Amino acid sequence: MASNVNPTVRRRRLGMELRKLREDKGMTAEQVAERLLVSQSKISRLENGRRSISQRDVRDLCDVYEVEDRRLVDSLMQMAKDSRQQGWWHAFGDIPYSVYIGLETDAASLRVYEPQIIPGLLQTPEYAAAIVRGALPETAQADIEKRVQVRMRRQDRISEEENATERGPLRLWAVIDEAALRRRVGDGAVMVRQLEHLMEQSELPHVTVQVMPFSMGAHPGVNGQYAILEFPDASDSTVVYIEGVTSDLYLEKANDVQKYSVMYEHLRAQALNVEQTREFIAGIIGDHTAKRP
Repeated sequence: MASNVNPTVRRRRLGMELRKLREDKGMTAEQVAERLLVSQSKISRLENGRRSISQRDVRDLCDVYEVEDRRLVDSLMQMAKDSRQQGWWHAFGDIPYSVYIGLETDAASLRVYEPQIIPGLLQTPEYAAAIVRGALPETAQADIEKRVQVRMRRQDRISEEENATERGPLRLWAVIDEAALRRRVGDGAVMVRQLEHLMEQSELPHVTVQVMPFSMGAHPGVNGQYAILEFPDASDSTVVYIEGVTSDLYLEKANDVQKYSVMYEHLRAQALNVEQTREFIAGIIGDHTAKRP
């Protein structure tokens, strides 16, 4: 059974604490790896939160760093234990972007730019199924259904009531390229319902949708999709997520985050404003309706 503990976030926080201990000790990852007779890549993966951390790993690292505060060691050991628990998404089996789901589940805000499709958090089940079927043509129907179920479960973050949980709903800001609105995914009815749903969701106080029209020409998002996740705990660094075909990229260095954040501000400034966006989407709904077979 999945617990309320978010293992992805626990791993990140623990990794940051371990990296801080190493840096305070004045040691490199290579030096630590040599002491523990492990690869340097293992130390790096432990510190960036991309790998499960065992209590034994924590104990060994604390020994290397000569940590004398027993309470700190116990706290790190508990974080390691929590990091090995399962999040809700593990109930669906092997999900290729489970690290991202863990981050999204705990995020306070998400800024996303989508050039090709409607963002996953704003998709209808029918549109989501058509997207998975088209993007992964060799995927079995059972796996398509599983992916859609996960996507719908992720949407709980924007449907949460303000006072239902401590964190409240996810603050979502989406800039969507006109191409995503015009590309016919599924049949005409699927597209019309999807765009109507997009309009409905954009009315939520914590959801903002803007369209980047073709008429804008070249803009800061032409290099592709990306998302910026921010977290309620100040100790959790902002993450830039870039989805890939075989692997994903997570950027956390301050300089990288700053560049993408500035780029997103330019996107928001150049896109249609909220009211213009709703009028624009309404017009495209009419276009899709006219093209129905």
